[in-house]
Amino acid sequence: MTVKSKTDKDSEQNIKEQKLPGKPELVTSEEKFKALAALDEGEYAYSVSDYFARPKASAFQFSPDGKYLSYREKDENNKRHIYVKDLETGTITKAVEEGEELVRAYAWANSERLIFMMDKGGDENYHLFAANADGKDQKELTPFEGVKAQMINELKEDKDHMIISLNKNDAQVFEPYKINVNTGELTQLYTNEDPENPIMGYDFDKDGNLRGFTRLREGILNDLYYETSPGNYEKVKSLDWKDTFGIIGFNYSSENPYEAYMISNLDSDKAEIVRYDLKKDVVLEKVFSTEEYDVKGMSRSRKRNYEIDYFVYEGEKRVVIPVSNTYKVWHERIQNEFKGYQYRIADITDEEDKLLILVQSDQLYGTYYAYDTQQDSFTLLYDLMPQLKEEDMSPMKPISFKSRDGIIIHGYITLPKEAANGTKVPVIVNPHGGPQGIRDSWGFNPEAQLFASRGYATLQVNFRISGGYGRAFLESGFKQIGRKAMDDVEDGLKYVIDQGWIAPEKAAIYGGSHGGYAVLRGLTKTPELYACGVDYVGVSNIFTFMKTIPPYWKPYLKIIKEIWYDESIPEEKRIMEEVSPVFHIDKIKKPLFVVQGANDPRVNIDESDQIVMALRDRGVDVPYMVRYDEGHGFAKEENSIALYEAMMGFFAKHLKK
Repeated sequence: MTVKSKTDKDSEQNIKEQKLPGKPELVTSEEKFKALAALDEGEYAYSVSDYFARPKASAFQFSPDGKYLSYREKDENNKRHIYVKDLETGTITKAVEEGEELVRAYAWANSERLIFMMDKGGDENYHLFAANADGKDQKELTPFEGVKAQMINELKEDKDHMIISLNKNDAQVFEPYKINVNTGELTQLYTNEDPENPIMGYDFDKDGNLRGFTRLREGILNDLYYETSPGNYEKVKSLDWKDTFGIIGFNYSSENPYEAYMISNLDSDKAEIVRYDLKKDVVLEKVFSTEEYDVKGMSRSRKRNYEIDYFVYEGEKRVVIPVSNTYKVWHERIQNEFKGYQYRIADITDEEDKLLILVQSDQLYGTYYAYDTQQDSFTLLYDLMPQLKEEDMSPMKPISFKSRDGIIIHGYITLPKEAANGTKVPVIVNPHGGPQGIRDSWGFNPEAQLFASRGYATLQVNFRISGGYGRAFLESGFKQIGRKAMDDVEDGLKYVIDQGWIAPEKAAIYGGSHGGYAVLRGLTKTPELYACGVDYVGVSNIFTFMKTIPPYWKPYLKIIKEIWYDESIPEEKRIMEEVSPVFHIDKIKKPLFVVQGANDPRVNIDESDQIVMALRDRGVDVPYMVRYDEGHGFAKEENSIALYEAMMGFFAKHLKK
C-alpha cells in the first residue's frame, strides 16, 4: 500500500478546492490538439508562428522631451519587457519587467516616468502602475481589488498628475480622480452617485478642469452638461443615445472660452466635425465632412497654439487630409519617401523635432522610422516582422456589392496566389466583432495572410450595423443581428463566388466575439452554405449573454437591448429564440471548433460550454480549446500560436482532405 505524504495530500486538496471557471471536463486534451495541428501539412514558406509570434521589439515611443526612446522587447520566454534607450548616450535600461501577468499598455506620464496597465488573466479590471525611466521607484498606483482603471486625460501641462476614472465606489459606474503618478495619491474630482442615471463620460480641459459631462438618463437618453459658470453645470443638450455629439477638444486658440470641436451627426447622416459654442448651444462652423463616410477625427499641434494639422476618415483605405502648412510639408515629404505605402504618426515630441513614423500596407506589417524635422532625415528604427517578405504576401482588395434588399455593402477579399491563375480556392468568411460601430479595414491582417499562405481566401464583410458608413447604415442593423446582418455576410459570399474566385463547396466561417456568434448563427441559419466553422469567444444564447454582462455594462443594458433584442417584448423574445444558436443545435450539420478564454468578462465561458455540451449530447465531436489565463480573446503569444496551429489543422481536415 502506498502511503501519501502530508505534502501530497495538501497538494491534492488544493487541486480539488481550486474552482476553474466553466466545465473543465469538456475541454479537449492538448494531445488531440497537437494531432489536429499536424494535419496542416505542406511545403509552406512560413510557419504559423511567423505570423503570430510577437515582434522581437514593438510599441516604440519617444519621451515627451525626445531624450529617450522606449519600446517593448521580447525575451526567450515570450515576456515583453519595457526598455528605455537614452538617445544621447545609447544606454539601454530595462525599465519594466513583465511577469506572469501581461503588461497590457504603457505610455510616458512625463519625460522621466512611465505608466503601464495590467489585469489578472484577462479579466479587464486594469490596474495602473508607474516606474521611472531607469526602472526605479516602481509603484502600483491603483491597488484596488476588482476595480477597473481607465485613462481620461494625460494632463500634459501637469507632469506629476493625470486624470483617470475608477469604479471603486460602485462597480457599475466610474468616477474621475486626479492621481499623482509618483505617489499614487488620489483626489476624487466628481461624484457619480446615481447608478440609475449615471455619468458615462467626463470632459476635462488641458489644465485638468472638469468642463462638462454626459449623463445617461432612463437608460437610453444622453444629457450633455456644461460648466456655464465655475462649479455650475447646466444641461445644454438632450440627445437620443443614437446621436453622435461629443467633444473632441476645446478650442484653446480661440478667445471664446466656450468653444470646442465636436464630432456630430445631428445635422447629417455622416458624422462631421463642427466648431461649437457650448454655452450658447450653437454651431459656429462646419469644419470638415465627407459625403460617403463618417469623419474619424482630427489632430492639432500643442506647440503651435493648437492649430489643426489634419483630418482623418476611413473609406476603402485610411485617408489623411492635411490642413496646416507645417503638416502639409511633413505629409508630402513622408509620402514621397514611402510611395505606395500608408503611414501613421505614432508619436511626436513636444518640440516637434522628432516624429515617429509607422509605415504599413496590406502586404507590410509595419516598419518604424524616426523623422528628424530639423535635418529633414529619416532613420530606420525597426522592421516589426522582417521574416515575412512583402512579395510573398497577398493583396487585400476592397469590394462592394448590393445586398438582396438593395443596400450597398462594402468589404475586402484577400486572395491566395493560386487564385491569380484562375483556380477557384476555398474561402474563410470572417465576420467582425462588435457588431455595432465596428468595421473591418484595409491593411496588413496576419490572419488573412496566414490563410492565404495555406491556399484560402479571406472574405471580410462590413455588414449593416458596421461603423464608418453613416448613421442610417449603422441603425439599419439594429434588431437585425443574426438576421439581415447575417444576410449581408451570405450575400458577400455569393458575390465572391459569382466572381469566379471561390470554390462554393469549400467555404468555412470563422470569427471572434460577435463574429463567433455569426459562426454559430451561420451554421444554424444556412447549414448547407459552410463546410465547417470556428467559434472564438462567441455568444451562443442571447438570453444568457444579457444576464452575464460585466457590472459596468449594466447601465447600458437598455441600449444593448435596442441594438440586439428585448426579451420583455413577446415578438422580440420569439426572435431571440430564433437567432440564438443554442436552440437550433439539430441544424448544425458541419464540423465546429470552439475557442474560449476562461476569464472573459464580456462573453461568459457558459456561452461556449452550452454549445459544446449540446453538440456533444448529439454525439458530435467538437474540439474545445479553453485557456484559463485568458479573457476576451487570447493575448499570450503561446496561446495564440497554439490556437492558429489547431485552426489550420481543422481547416486542412475539412477544406482540403
